[in-house]
Amino acid sequence: MDKILEALVSSSHPQNVKRAIVKKVMEAAEKEVTEEQCQALYHLTTRLILQGEDVFQRQIGFQVQEAYARYHRDEFARFFSKEFVLSLLQQGYGSLDHRDPAILDFIHSSLRLLISCPAVLELAPLLQTEVLRIICERPEPATCAKLATILTDFSQCIPREKAGVLFCQQLVRTFAYFHCPASEERELREYVTQVSRVSALLQVIWKAEPTTLLPSLQEVFSIISSTDPSFEPSIALASLVQHIPLQMITVLIKSLTTDQNVKDASMTQALCRMIDWLSWPLANHVDTWVIALLKGLAAVQKFTILIDVTLLKIEQVVPHIVPLVKSLKNDGLPNSKTFLLQFAELIHCMMYQYSGFPDLYDSILESIKELPKPSEEKIKFVLNQSAWTSQSNSFASGLLKITGKSETGKTGLVNLGNTCYMNSILQILFMATDFRRHVMSLQLNGSNTLMKKLQLLFAFLAHTQRAAYSPRSFLDVSRPTWFSAGSQQDCSEYLRFLLDRLHEEEKALSALQMASPKPEPATTSPETLHNAVSPPISDVPSHPDPAAAQGETGTLVERMFGGRLSTAIRCLQCHSLSEKEEPFTDLSLAFCPSMSQPRGPTNEHKSSSTLGPCQGAVNGGSEASEGPVKEGAASGMERPMVEPTISVPDLVDYFLAPEILENENCYFCECCASLQRAEKAMRVVAAPEYLILTLLRFSYDATCHVRRKILDNVGIPLHMSLPLHQHSSSSSSNVAASSSSESPDSCENLAKKLKPSQKEEGIAESRMKSKKNNSDLQKLSVPYVLSSVVMHSGMSSDSGHYYSYGRNVSSDDGCVAQTSPKSLDNSSQSESSTAPQEETGRADPKSADWFLFNDSRVTFTNFQSLQNVTSRFPKDTAYVLIYRKQEVSGEASNSGPVVNGARLSGEPPLQKELMDAITKDNKLFLQEQELNARTRALQATSASCSFRPNGSDDNEPPGSCGPSGGGGGGGFNTISRLVF
Repeated sequence: MDKILEALVSSSHPQNVKRAIVKKVMEAAEKEVTEEQCQALYHLTTRLILQGEDVFQRQIGFQVQEAYARYHRDEFARFFSKEFVLSLLQQGYGSLDHRDPAILDFIHSSLRLLISCPAVLELAPLLQTEVLRIICERPEPATCAKLATILTDFSQCIPREKAGVLFCQQLVRTFAYFHCPASEERELREYVTQVSRVSALLQVIWKAEPTTLLPSLQEVFSIISSTDPSFEPSIALASLVQHIPLQMITVLIKSLTTDQNVKDASMTQALCRMIDWLSWPLANHVDTWVIALLKGLAAVQKFTILIDVTLLKIEQVVPHIVPLVKSLKNDGLPNSKTFLLQFAELIHCMMYQYSGFPDLYDSILESIKELPKPSEEKIKFVLNQSAWTSQSNSFASGLLKITGKSETGKTGLVNLGNTCYMNSILQILFMATDFRRHVMSLQLNGSNTLMKKLQLLFAFLAHTQRAAYSPRSFLDVSRPTWFSAGSQQDCSEYLRFLLDRLHEEEKALSALQMASPKPEPATTSPETLHNAVSPPISDVPSHPDPAAAQGETGTLVERMFGGRLSTAIRCLQCHSLSEKEEPFTDLSLAFCPSMSQPRGPTNEHKSSSTLGPCQGAVNGGSEASEGPVKEGAASGMERPMVEPTISVPDLVDYFLAPEILENENCYFCECCASLQRAEKAMRVVAAPEYLILTLLRFSYDATCHVRRKILDNVGIPLHMSLPLHQHSSSSSSNVAASSSSESPDSCENLAKKLKPSQKEEGIAESRMKSKKNNSDLQKLSVPYVLSSVVMHSGMSSDSGHYYSYGRNVSSDDGCVAQTSPKSLDNSSQSESSTAPQEETGRADPKSADWFLFNDSRVTFTNFQSLQNVTSRFPKDTAYVLIYRKQEVSGEASNSGPVVNGARLSGEPPLQKELMDAITKDNKLFLQEQELNARTRALQATSASCSFRPNGSDDNEPPGSCGPSGGGGGGGFNTISRLVF
C-alpha cells in the first residue's frame, strides 16, 4: 500500500484522480493490515507531512496517517516511540532543523492521535525534560507558541515540582527576548497572538501549581530591574500582568517596596519599563499595578525614585499627548469627555509646575485650548496633594543623565540649587558674541581674577564634551554676599553685580599699575587687558566727567555695555538749565499706569508722549514703584494680556519721555532760591555696544505688603532703534558752561516715577525752551538687533524659574545704511523703533539659529516662539533683554578683539592654559563614562532576584529651582500626574 501511495503522489495524474485513489487507500485502513505495512505507511506519511513538496502532498500524508492511526493505534504508538520523538526534538528530520515549528506541529498532531492512550503517559517524562531544554535555548515566539499549544492540550507534559519552577522562570526569561521586527499589521497581529498563547500557558501553570507564581514574578522583576545597558527586555512581558491575581497587589507591593536589598537604580529601571508596558495592545491591569507601585513607593517615602522616573519618562510622554487628545475628542465614547477634562487639568498642572519649556508645550496648549482651564488655586491644590519631595533630587539631576551634548552642540549649565538666575545670565553673556570673543582673547595666564574665572567658564561652554557644565567655582566667586545660598535670586541684580565686579576689578588693576610701574610681568596686568580688547569707543567716556575721560581707555565692561545718559532739569520760572551726564550699563524700564489701566495724563500730555510723562529707573534703580505705578502694576498682574499691547520701544519711549516736577515733587532752583515747577528730560548721549534692558516687572503692593509681578505681555521686536543725542561741536562749550550743580534730590528723582502735570501753560512754556536747547543737539537713530532674552516664569520675584533665549549676533551681522542727522521727538521714536526691519533690511529672523537655554537643557527654537511665549504661557514673561548695536556702513568697525596686533572677526584661538584644562576635563569625562558603564554591567551581573528599597539614595544631585512658583525643578507633585 505504501508503494502505491508513493507512486501516486509523485505521478502526473490530475489531482481529482489522485484524491479518488487516496480515498480508496484510506478506506483500506479499516481492513486488517500487517504491522510491517503500517510502519511503512507511517514512515511514508511522516515524510510527506514534514518534507512534502507542496500543500497537497502534506495534506495527503496527514489524512492517510490519521486514518491508519485511528484503526491501528498500537502500531502507531510503537512507531511514535521515545527514541523517534527524541531524535525529532534533538536532531530534526532529514533536512528539517530540530527548531523548526513544523516538528512541534507534527508531534502535537501525533499526540492527538494517541490521546487517552497509555503511550502519552510514557512520553510525558521525556517531553517534560525536552521542553525545559528547548525553553532554555530562548526559541522564537513562533516556536514557543507551538510548544505552549502542546503543553496546554497535554498538561501531563508540563514539568513538575522543582523542574516546574525552573521551567516557569526560564519561560519568563524567554519572554524578555520576544522582540518583534515586523512592521505590517498582519505580522504584528500574529506576533501578539503568539505572545498571548505563551502567557496563557503560564496562567495555566500558576493556577495548577501556585508555588510557581512567586518565583516567576521574582524573575520578572529581576529582568525589568536590570541596569545592563546592553540588554533591553521585550515589552511582551506586559502580557503576563493580566494573569497575576489582583488580590496579591497589596502583599507583593509591600514586599517589593520594603525589601532593603533593592537598589534605587534597579527600582527606577523597573518602574520605567512597567510604564513602557502601557503601550502593549493587551496590557490589562498594567495601569493598576503601576499606580499601586507608585503609591507603595510614596508610602515608604522613596520620592527620589518617583521623581527620577518622572523626569526620565516625561519627554517620552509629551509627544503622545496631542494624538491622545485628538483621539479622545473623536472616539465618541461616553466616558471620553470626562476623562479628557481630567486629562486637560493634569496637563495644565504639569505646565504650571514645569514651566519654561515652550518648545514642548506649545502644540499641547493648542490641542486643549477649547477645554476649560483650572484656576491657579485649583492647580496649586492639585500640586500640593501627595507632594513628592526629596532633598537630594533636582530637575537638573534627571537631565544630567544625558551622556552627550544635545543636537544643538551647545553646553548647558548644571543647576546648583536655585541657581537658574546665574545660569540664564551666563548663557546670554556667552551668546553676546563680541563680548565673548573679547573675554576669550584676554591674556590672563596665572591670574586668579573674576575675569579669569569667566574666561575659563566660556572656554568650557564652547569646548567641553559634557552635556552640561557645573559652574560651581564661578558661583563661589561671583555670588553677592547678600545672596543666600540655595535661595532664588533676581537675575538682573546678579547681572549688575557681575558687570560692576568685572569693571571695578579692571580699574583696580589699572590703578595698581599706575601707582607702582614695573616691567611687564608674566601675569595679568591692566595693559594686557587693554591691549587684548578693541580701542576705546569715542562716545563712551570712562568717568562721569567727559573731559577727564578724553584720551583714556575704558574697561571691557564700559566698552561693551557702557553708555551715557544725560539728565536735564529746566526751571519753568527762570528757564535756567541744570544738566548732568552719568554712565549706565543697563536701562531699567518701568511700566506706565496707563499701560495697564485707563487713567493718567491729560490730552495735552498725550500729545507730547503717547505713553505719559513718567520715567524709569536707571542703573539698577529700585524696582519697587511708587505712587500711581503701584496701582498700575497691581492691575497688570491681575489682568495678564493675551496679546502684546505695548512693546519694548514703547517702554523706551516712556523711559525717555519728559516729565513735569510740581506739587510735592517741585524742583529747588538755585537761581530762584526756591522750589519751582520744572521740566525734567533724559537723553542717551552715548550708545553702548550691547544695550541691556531690564523690564521692571516686580512692584511693591503697599496694601498687602508683598512684591507683585506685572504680567503684561510686551512685544519684543527683532530690530529697534535707540534715539541718540550728541552735542554739536559749536555748542558743546556753551552747554558745558550752562550746566550747573544739580540739587541733592535729583539723584533720588532719577529713580522715581512722578505724577504727570495738569497745567497746559507749563507744558507749552517748557516746549519753547526745550526747542531752543535742542537746536544745539544732533539727533541720531542708532540701530540695534536682538541678541538674547531672559524669561522669568512664575508669579513673584522670590520664586519661579529663569530660562533664556539667545543667538550669536555680532556688530557686523547686517550693516545698515548711514543715517543723516534728523530731528527726533518722543512721539516719533516709537515709529522709528517699531519699524526698523524695513529701515535696516536685515535677514529674516527665522533664518537665524535661536537657542533655548534652560539650565542643563539646550534646544533649538525660533524667534516666533520667543515672541509668542507670554501669549501662550502668561506666567512666562521677558525680563532682561540684550540688543547688539549694528555697524553703520561707512564707519570703521572697532568691536572685534585684537590679538597680536590683528583684529579678529571670528573666534580667537584657545590659549594653552585653557586648552589644557579642557583636555584634562574631557579625559576625566570619558573615564567617568567608562566607569559608569562598568558599574552598570557589574550591577547587572550581581543583581538579586528578590524583591528589595529603603536603601540609601544612589543619586546625590544638586538642588534646583523650587516648585513654589512653577519653577523648572523640584518634585513632581501628584501621583496621578505621572499616569497621564
